[in-house]
Amino acid sequence: MKQSVTAGLIKDALDKLADPAEAPNKARFFKTGKGQYGEGDSFIGVSVPYQRKTAKQFYRQAMLQDVEELLSSPVHEHRLTGLLIFVEKYKRLKKLEEKKAYADFYLTHTQAVNNWDLVDSSAHYTLGDYLCIIGDYAVLRKLAESTDLWEQRIATLSTFAFIKVGDFQPAFDIADMLIDHPHDLIHKAVGWMIREAGNRDMAAEEEFLKTRYRTMSRTMLRYAIEKFPEQRRQMYLKGGI
Repeated sequence: MKQSVTAGLIKDALDKLADPAEAPNKARFFKTGKGQYGEGDSFIGVSVPYQRKTAKQFYRQAMLQDVEELLSSPVHEHRLTGLLIFVEKYKRLKKLEEKKAYADFYLTHTQAVNNWDLVDSSAHYTLGDYLCIIGDYAVLRKLAESTDLWEQRIATLSTFAFIKVGDFQPAFDIADMLIDHPHDLIHKAVGWMIREAGNRDMAAEEEFLKTRYRTMSRTMLRYAIEKFPEQRRQMYLKGGI
């Protein structure tokens, strides 16, 4: 792939904002050690606010080719900034076919969306939004069936777009598919989406939970009921519902 001038400018801008002393802290926080979920990822030490500022600075001139180049980088901040630019550009699309092209691009680059912050900063704003518009989340079921942790989290977080418009079924369906998942990051994501549904309709959340709360992981349950009144929350935690 030919090197893009704009992508190079973005990388240069991030390099100037980098704090080498902070890079090891970020590497530890995002679990980049051997056998951890972010194994092998590389950081240069740029804070998220600075990455957002850089994305706002460059998104108008950046093209999908530039985003693709940033996503191909081994540097975490390059990929996150690329995704933030992608989101900024997606938000300004007017035509459905343009949104479809962006959703398709996202789906062909999920291997670069490979940590929880990358997923959470992009999935529901882009892929989830498009699927919500067309009213079809079959692709999320396919992602949930993947063996890739991040594709499973993309499936989960993308349902947030549906939740925001009052459609909780995709979130509940994906939750059911992943309810026995072994990884803590999926427990947290699923519990979070269940909670978001409950923030809008607690009765719908409780209807979902009543046959599941005793068997889901403790982490998933705690995330799901975090906003419940304390007495009600304790009843769930003690299995007294």
